[in-house]
Amino acid sequence: MADLAQQKCVACKGGEPPLSDAEIAQLLPQVPEWRVVERDGIKRLERVFKFDDFTQALQFTNRVGEIAEQEGHHPAILTEWGKVAVTWWTHKIRGLHRNDFIMAAKTDRLYAPARAERR
Repeated sequence: MADLAQQKCVACKGGEPPLSDAEIAQLLPQVPEWRVVERDGIKRLERVFKFDDFTQALQFTNRVGEIAEQEGHHPAILTEWGKVAVTWWTHKIRGLHRNDFIMAAKTDRLYAPARAERR
């Protein structure tokens, strides 16, 4: 299976079914620090990233925003002092799509250099 972070999002049409629990279980090991949460009956991928201060958190938020724009797939982002919560799901299908896992992997890839800079 190709590395999720190397893949591109595909246009998602409304009416497609969200990923099944079995499909989610297959993809989740590729983004092991993410968890599946359910809010308002919608499954979502969520992860909290830690930083030393607000400036680092904001810089990371902006980098996530840049890749979201490039891919045409946008998360919910909560930026606070020292942490950023990122939540991916596909609004059109009210659930998880492969695109969400691709974007979670791309988000992880952005975090690796940010974490290395802090050391």
